[in-house]
Amino acid sequence: MPADGIEWLPRDGILSFEEIERLVRLLVGLGIEDVRLTGGEPLVRRDFPHLVEMLAGIDGLRDLSLTTNGFLIERHADALVAAGIQRVNVSIDSLARDRFFQITRRDALARVLAGLEAIAAHPEVRPVKVNAIAMRDFTEDEVLRFCELARSTDYQVRFIEFMPLDGDRAWKPDAVLTGAEIRRIIESVYALEEIPREPHATARVFRFTDGGGEIGFISPVSEPFCADCNRIRLTADGKLRTCLFSMHETDLRRPMRTGASDGELEEIVQGAVWRKELKHHVNEPGFRPPPRTMSAIGG
Repeated sequence: MPADGIEWLPRDGILSFEEIERLVRLLVGLGIEDVRLTGGEPLVRRDFPHLVEMLAGIDGLRDLSLTTNGFLIERHADALVAAGIQRVNVSIDSLARDRFFQITRRDALARVLAGLEAIAAHPEVRPVKVNAIAMRDFTEDEVLRFCELARSTDYQVRFIEFMPLDGDRAWKPDAVLTGAEIRRIIESVYALEEIPREPHATARVFRFTDGGGEIGFISPVSEPFCADCNRIRLTADGKLRTCLFSMHETDLRRPMRTGASDGELEEIVQGAVWRKELKHHVNEPGFRPPPRTMSAIGG
């Protein structure tokens, strides 16, 4: 998040639960099977478990998951599970209290870990994943701590390469700690073996050969997976994005609020998907980060 905060959208600037449900229902009819609710931070939305319940009732939706910073999840864990959440990812960039504060500007590591335990206490929510952004000169000291977390629990820990989507616009290429570098750190202590990659998966997943858990690597900078990316994003204010790094968005809120039929909305979505970018251009000459940062896109 930007150090100086963000500009909050007016209430009528974001989609209502009913509008989100309508669009998700249309998308499922077009072939979408998996929906992830993310942010920003989804749990700041009032009555968020009710939205989960609405979406969970859509016929044809196979998987409904959540990505959260974990700050509020302990309070909502039971309600989220009852509403229909099936999988949860919690973002934790450090397991050291002072370093967690350095990154998040909140002394909340204990609270987040308590939330992680609260959601993991529900056996029907699996897998539970921990996402850690990998940054040079920071994450190196965290790698083995996260390995111990993965080995002592059934959480899958995933390292995600630092991308040029941060709120402070501090990203630079040499700030990226690559997945290959992290694997070398781990393999200096533990042996790993790769698990076959699922089609369209963003992560390469490895298990510890002694059976002690799993570690994943999401490496969009050093090992792009654009060739079989099948993801689209719907922002809180009703824009359709076909790539994290899209410079252009397709507005669905305006046509929906001016009377567009379901068929007309479907045509708009299909047109946007046909124009989906072949690849992002991170690390290429002339690359420009999108105007929106990750907190305003939905990661």
